[in-house]
Amino acid sequence: MAPILLNCMGNDHEYIKQQVQVKNPYLDTMEEDILYHFSLSTKTHNLPEMFGDIKFVCVGGSANRMKAFAQFIHQELKLPGNPEEIRDICEGTDRYCMYKVGPVLSISHGMGVPSISIMLHELIKLLHHAQCRDVVLFRLGTSGGVGLAPGTVVITDKAVDYSFRPQFEQVVLGKVITRSTELDEGVANELLQCSSELQNFPSVIGNTMCTHDFYEGQGRLDGALCSFSHEEKLEYLRKAYEAGVRNIEMESTVFAAMCRVCGLKAAVICVTLLNRFEGDQITSPHDVLVEYQQRPQVLVSHFIKKRLGHIV
Repeated sequence: MAPILLNCMGNDHEYIKQQVQVKNPYLDTMEEDILYHFSLSTKTHNLPEMFGDIKFVCVGGSANRMKAFAQFIHQELKLPGNPEEIRDICEGTDRYCMYKVGPVLSISHGMGVPSISIMLHELIKLLHHAQCRDVVLFRLGTSGGVGLAPGTVVITDKAVDYSFRPQFEQVVLGKVITRSTELDEGVANELLQCSSELQNFPSVIGNTMCTHDFYEGQGRLDGALCSFSHEEKLEYLRKAYEAGVRNIEMESTVFAAMCRVCGLKAAVICVTLLNRFEGDQITSPHDVLVEYQQRPQVLVSHFIKKRLGHIV
């Protein structure tokens, strides 16, 4: 679909923001596009009417956490209605949950690259079919810190792989294709500025390492399998730290890569629950962990309210 470049009014040329783009020529030939894992379709739902005003999309692993975020942002934006009665748009499926709160969409993505990539394909198509413009995507999550105290919020500079390279490898038709995972620098800096306006809110910009596993792939010694020594683990973490890695999670590379290919501004904001140099298991009390997990939500809420002019 060709982007709309301008709207002529007299002698004035008002440039219109480009719609969310997909990179698949076959979509234009389809009579119907079924977003199966969202329980939505271009034939059964009026997607422009339902989602055309979306400006911010926030995704995170946990269904409960993304429902809580939707209720939180509902209160922060002072929208009418009872946030407790907010409806899951994807209630027809048990794969993901989705909540719309004004111009904000809150969606769960499950755990790991395969789960979030399925969600992202359908999310990007949804935004495209809904004719959304000027959308910013955020991944909100938890992570293991690398040389950082628990509770630190890491705003990702580059999402890197197991070799600390800013790239995502995808096997397509038996061949490996590589995509860049650099995120939007302007959004990251804007988020860092927002964090400085919040009290007791430790934040850094750093690289985030994405792995395909929670245990051995992240150098943990406490899984069902362990094929390395404690010393080898620490050496790997030291190399990661020297490469600019400040936290480890399991979704950032494909999130960054897909957003970049489709021209979407995106950011990854994850709080650290522990310092991996000091151990592998999370030992903080439950109430402390709950407060930590809310920090990315608080930061993105502040960003959204500033963008919408609710905070001067």
